[in-house]
Amino acid sequence: MAKITKEAALLYHSQGKPGKIEVIPTKPYSTQTDLSLAYSPGVAEPCLEI
Repeated sequence: MAKITKEAALLYHSQGKPGKIEVIPTKPYSTQTDLSLAYSPGVAEPCLEI
């Protein structure tokens, strides 16, 4: 593995979009009801089925 310099690391992290990982929803969420279906309490029913 190549040696990573301080300068290279600072340059890498200073460019582009911040962060390393992105979570993208698979369903649209625009209301509190949508979120309730996806999370608690709505997620309980599918979990119980499993």
